[in-house]
Amino acid sequence: ADADRDVRFFEPVIAAVDDLAPRAEVLRPGLLVLPVRGAARYFGSEADAAERLTDAVAAAGAECQVGVADQLSTAVFAARAGRIVEPGQDARFLSLLSIRQLSTEPSLSGPGRDELTDLLWRMGIRTIGQFAALSRSDVASRFGADAVVAHRFARGEAERGPSGREPPPELDAVLDCDPPIDRVDAAAFAGRSLAGALHQALMAAGVGCTRLAIHAVTAKGEELERVWRCAEPLTEDATADRVRWQLDGWLNNRTTGGPPRDAPVTMLRLQAVEVVSAGALQLPLWGGLGEEDRLRARRALVRVQGLLGPESVQVPVLSGGRGPAERITFTPLGDEPVPQADPDRPWPGQLPQPSPAVLVDDPVELLDAHGNPIRVTSRGMFSADPARLTSRGRDDRLRWWSGPWPVDERWWDDRGGAGLPAQRGSRTARAQVLLESERALLLCYRQRRWYLEGIYE
Repeated sequence: ADADRDVRFFEPVIAAVDDLAPRAEVLRPGLLVLPVRGAARYFGSEADAAERLTDAVAAAGAECQVGVADQLSTAVFAARAGRIVEPGQDARFLSLLSIRQLSTEPSLSGPGRDELTDLLWRMGIRTIGQFAALSRSDVASRFGADAVVAHRFARGEAERGPSGREPPPELDAVLDCDPPIDRVDAAAFAGRSLAGALHQALMAAGVGCTRLAIHAVTAKGEELERVWRCAEPLTEDATADRVRWQLDGWLNNRTTGGPPRDAPVTMLRLQAVEVVSAGALQLPLWGGLGEEDRLRARRALVRVQGLLGPESVQVPVLSGGRGPAERITFTPLGDEPVPQADPDRPWPGQLPQPSPAVLVDDPVELLDAHGNPIRVTSRGMFSADPARLTSRGRDDRLRWWSGPWPVDERWWDDRGGAGLPAQRGSRTARAQVLLESERALLLCYRQRRWYLEGIYE
C-alpha cells in the first residue's frame, strides 16, 4: 500500500467532514472518528448527522459508511454495517461478531492481535461475546496488555480509561521552516527532525504519545491542523511517517483548505494531545516488532558482545530432549543456531505440554504423611503416597500429585542419560505436584533425591 497516496486522496474527505463537524481525528487513511453529540444536536439527531456527513463525503467524490456507538472502537465496527447502536448496547452489538473481527482493523489493535485471535479460535472461542465472558484477571494473566484492551472493547467498556491523561506542559516540538517547505521530500526531512525532538521530550517526561496533533502555518497565514489517533504509543519513526503523510496531503491539495503551490509551509508544530505513562507500555507477548526494531535491537546486542566478549550474549535454541531444561540450549549471538539434539526425533517419555514457565534446579524433600522420604522404586512407582514438600525451611502440604514418570534413557549406560548426571544403578523420574498454596511444581528424581525442576504459572 502507498500510504502517501492514500493520505493525499483522503485529505479532501477529512476537510469535507471538518466543515460540518470539527474535531475529527484520523485513525488511518480511509478511517476517521469524531464526537457525535454536537453534530447530532445541531442537525437534529444522530441519523440526520450521519446522513449529512455521507452527503458531504459524496460531494468530495468518495463513498462512505457511518456508524455510531458509545465507544470509538464499536463505532468503527458499526460503520462497517452502517448501524447506529443504541446507547448502552455496545456489548450486545459486538457479541455475535466473529472473534476474528478483533484483528481486522489495525488502527485499533496492538502488535500480535492476529496471533491472539488465532489462539482464541483454537481454544474454541468463536465470538466476541464468548471472549467478553472471560474474567478480566484471566485475560490479563494469560494474554498480555493488548488482550486486555481487546477484552474491554468486547465488553463495551470505556476506552482509554485510566491510562489516558492530559500531557504535561512543554511537550511540543516546533520548527520554523527556512526556507519554507513546498516539496514532499523537504517535508519528510522536517518530519524526521521534529519527530526526534518530540520523542526526546516524551522520553524525558516518561510518557508515550497516543494522540498527535500536527499544526502548520503557510506563507499566507493559513493555519492547518490535523489530529492522528493511535491504538499504541507512537514510535519516532511512526511519528515521522504521519508528519510526512499529512504534509503530502496538504501540499498536494488545492481544493479543500490545503495550501496552494505558492503558499508553502513556514512553521510546523507537533503536539502530544494525549499521553500514557511509560509504566503502562508493554512489549507484545509474541512478535509484533517491525524489521527496523529488530535490527536496532540486534545492533545493540552486537555492541554488548564487542564490550564483553562473544559468549556474553546467548540466544535460546529449541533442542530435543525429555525434560524442559534439556529442550532449550544456548548459542552465542551470531553463531548458527544448531540444536544440541534433533527436536524432530521421537523422544519417548518426553514431558507433555505445557512446559513450566520458570526453570530451576533446587534440592527439595518429598515426604509421605509420616514424614518419611519418598523414593522411586525399581518398578517406577512412589514408595508411598506423597503428602508434603519441604524446601529451604518451608513445609507445604500437597493438594494433588501426578506421576512418577520414569525416564528410561540409555539404561544400559552406567553414565546415565537424559542429559543429567547419574550414578550406576540410579533412576530418573519426574512428577508434578500441586501445593495447598496453589503453586504447581515439576519435580525431578535423580541420584536418589528430589529436585525442583520447574514452576508452572
